[in-house]
Amino acid sequence: MSRPIQIVPSVLPADFAKLGDEVAALEAAGVDVIQFDVMDGQFVPNITFGPDVIAACRPHATVPFEAHLMVYTPEQMAREYIDAGCRRLIVHAEACTHLHRVLGEINDLGAAAAVALNPATPANHVAHVLDLVEMVLVMTVNPGFGGQQYIASMEPKIAEVRAMIERAGRGDAVDVEVDGGIGPATIAGAAAAGANVFVAGSALYRDPDGLAHAVADLRQRAHAAV
Repeated sequence: MSRPIQIVPSVLPADFAKLGDEVAALEAAGVDVIQFDVMDGQFVPNITFGPDVIAACRPHATVPFEAHLMVYTPEQMAREYIDAGCRRLIVHAEACTHLHRVLGEINDLGAAAAVALNPATPANHVAHVLDLVEMVLVMTVNPGFGGQQYIASMEPKIAEVRAMIERAGRGDAVDVEVDGGIGPATIAGAAAAGANVFVAGSALYRDPDGLAHAVADLRQRAHAAV
């Protein structure tokens, strides 16, 4: 695997009343990207936040932002999240009737496009859009809630996605991200399977030694596994 290890916090466990301070603290802890989980109450049960909240956080950190759009018709709101300061938009294969078109539109808007797969969705659903994305996200929980248990049976799918990217000649350009239940006990399995970008939420915030220790510990465990 030629892609660098990245630790990406989800802000779901953060104090929403202090999100500016929270993203500043995450950057100080050494994260690579900060993820905003956008939920619409339809594609997933919960509702989180919109582009205005993300835009308000943008001046408080310099690391890139990504929006994980757990929403239907993400193409209708893509520009708003890009204007809010998100460098990368992740859309779900299951939520896009015309996935190829949506990814192309995100790229045309000047952002980086990425595609996510729910646990029950086969890896080959993204085989024909790998030329349009810089990342494939393999969900290791069913989306919509933080703090869920890691689904270890997704590791063969992570490996399948990584192999598919390599066969397509995109190994130097496309990351494999995992999201859901990532922590000290699970990150090695995901890394060994072929993931290089790791979204962590609860595991970062509950580390008794603080965010910086949590980020460094996860990074070390991922490197050791590969």
